[in-house]
Amino acid sequence: MPEHPDSIDLPITVRTPRPPVSLGGWEFYFLTALFFYARGLTQFHPLENLAFAVFLLAPLSLPRWRRVRGLLAWPVAIALLYHDSWLPPPAHIMANLPELLSFNLSYLTELGARFIRARDIAILVILWGAWYFITQRLRVGVILVGIMAALAFTQSLRPTLPASAQNCNGKDGIAVQASAHAGSNIAASGSTTAPLDNILDSFYATEATRKVTLPSAAAPAFDIVFIHVCSLSWNDVHAAGLDHHPLWKRFDILFTQFNSAASYSGPAALRLLRAPCGQPRQSALYAPATDACYLMGDLQQDGYQRELALNHDGHFDNFLQLVQQQKLDVAPLPLDGLPVTQRAFDNTPIRDDLDVLSRWLDRRATDPASRVALYYNTLSLHDGNRITGQNSNGGSLDLYRQRLTRLLDDLGTFMDRIAASKRNVVLVLIPEHGAAVAGDSMQIAGLRDIPTPSITRVPVGIKIIGPSQRNGDSVTIDQPSSYLAMSAVLQHLLQQPPFTGAGFDPATYARDLPTTRLVSQNADTIVLEHAGRYYLRLDAQSDWTPLPADAAGHTP
Repeated sequence: MPEHPDSIDLPITVRTPRPPVSLGGWEFYFLTALFFYARGLTQFHPLENLAFAVFLLAPLSLPRWRRVRGLLAWPVAIALLYHDSWLPPPAHIMANLPELLSFNLSYLTELGARFIRARDIAILVILWGAWYFITQRLRVGVILVGIMAALAFTQSLRPTLPASAQNCNGKDGIAVQASAHAGSNIAASGSTTAPLDNILDSFYATEATRKVTLPSAAAPAFDIVFIHVCSLSWNDVHAAGLDHHPLWKRFDILFTQFNSAASYSGPAALRLLRAPCGQPRQSALYAPATDACYLMGDLQQDGYQRELALNHDGHFDNFLQLVQQQKLDVAPLPLDGLPVTQRAFDNTPIRDDLDVLSRWLDRRATDPASRVALYYNTLSLHDGNRITGQNSNGGSLDLYRQRLTRLLDDLGTFMDRIAASKRNVVLVLIPEHGAAVAGDSMQIAGLRDIPTPSITRVPVGIKIIGPSQRNGDSVTIDQPSSYLAMSAVLQHLLQQPPFTGAGFDPATYARDLPTTRLVSQNADTIVLEHAGRYYLRLDAQSDWTPLPADAAGHTP
């Protein structure tokens, strides 16, 4: 009988199991990025992050290519992390590098320490522990890739504003708000582009046509003193706990919704010194304007002698030269002999505000000019300042309350000295921008590259000082306002001076003031108000994204 084999040998194909979708340690990177995005602390660009994940997941058979990919991944991750952050564009940092290098070492160290907070480190440790635990049971890489793909898909389905919302201008150039429903659509989608671009372009086109004409001054004569304060917003006042300082109640007219439209000193000074005209783009500020747009030049035509004073040397960022180019080509009040009370962030001396203003007032007593317009700029509240002769373990932000209290007290005393001098004076307190004392979810304390409302909404007060008594209550302006509204108050004061002896009613000078939509700018970064919400565009190529609630800041 033929033998039957006990078994038959068949060819066997051994299949190597596919490795699970895994990003390895990079999973923690993406998990952290998504977590901070969900908390509103950063942006998140899903397409770019998804492309990076695909790059990390691509199968590479040769170990050396995997090593090369591992080396390339680090610079890509750092660049992507910076792209997702709210930090200023690298081009902006390079453009301002000379100024940054002038900061003293202690201030640079302090700024660096603000980026590293114990609470953030604790969150990262907890997040790492959660990630390590979850990876033992789930394919986290699959979930992360799925989330990024879903975000990229939903981002492509953003709704846009209806056509009716694209018209933002109404009577007399005052912004007309679109429906709240349209605004909520933008917020839900995360961003929009063309409609808000159209609103912004329309805003600037309308502002180019707006102007307040300052008339020739009527009798009796009076001086005008502009106190331009660096680093003071309503948000800073609230953070310092000085909402109820007595100075605020002394103003005859107080603006609570005034937008300085800038977050740095140079552009802020240009906007004030061109206050009679509507709000231009920041780039237009550095080009010549028509004569009617220059505040001090206009006042000179109305019979005012122009004067300039600072409590610093004005060299930083060529501030003094910039100011003098705005029809204010006069020498500043000399500071020799005045004691140095602070050292600035670049170690330059800062004088006491009351000392400088009192010197001006003493010299004014012997000046035969019938009318004087003074522009005074103070650096007393700037981030990084140190009080001379005072040791502090804390940073300059810890001293902010002390410095602000001193400034407000000094301004009150200066008002008293003007009253004692029997001069007729209209004093205008108008800050450049805030100090960002509290910071927010987008920027660390002291960083002002994004001109959020918490930085640009500033307290503007107008005080009439003279023998005439006020008839009626002080006036609070709580409508969206900017430099045109301040110019309109000056227009009314010049037309009908309040120093006739019969008394004055502040409401007379606060009538029919123009309103202005909140639009703030720093270089290419723009914040725009629409339908009660605030939106941010980092540059001309970026989409608009809603600002987090804390960036709106405190309103009195």
